[in-house]
Amino acid sequence: MIVKRADFITSMKDYGEFATKGCPEVAFAGKSNVGKSSMINKITNRTKLARTSATPGKTRLINVYQINEEVNFIDLPGYGFAKVSKTEKMSWGKMMQDYFATTEDLCHVFHLVDIRHEPTQEDKEMNLFLRQSGIPFTVIATKADKISRGARLKHLAPICRALFVQPWQVIPFSAEDGTGREEILAKIEETCYTVEEQEDEAPQA
Repeated sequence: MIVKRADFITSMKDYGEFATKGCPEVAFAGKSNVGKSSMINKITNRTKLARTSATPGKTRLINVYQINEEVNFIDLPGYGFAKVSKTEKMSWGKMMQDYFATTEDLCHVFHLVDIRHEPTQEDKEMNLFLRQSGIPFTVIATKADKISRGARLKHLAPICRALFVQPWQVIPFSAEDGTGREEILAKIEETCYTVEEQEDEAPQA
């Protein structure tokens, strides 16, 4: 997949109608400050498409971006940020629950975790939710540039144990040097465009 165009579409508290709804969707889920916005910027080659911040909890709404006028990226609110009220945490959780319960266009979820740390309880709960809901997902181990290439397998081991995946199923990613970018784009093409092709090729009644 080659990214030729990337546009910000909208931010919303409640998932509903928006201009590009109906296109295949890829959702980005992960704890606050895990690097969802930075990942979106890197894979689209747009440094300021998604707003980033060193302060966790920057993404407080559901943000929608459209790629190549064909695929919607859904940037979900980060979870697990301690320095907000319980009410706000519940609000973010409800946004995600409502999104997953409502969307009819979701093709794949990228579940982001920090390669430097073992998955949190919230990470495990997100993983379990995706599995129980039958939602296809890929675990992305972000901030891979912080770990030497030779040490990555060691850091992936606790992630794999906690999230019940194999090392080859996890994509190490770095928003700094682009590690994993091509694999992620290939996964998007495999999951989203294959669906479109199957629909286009389906015999008409």
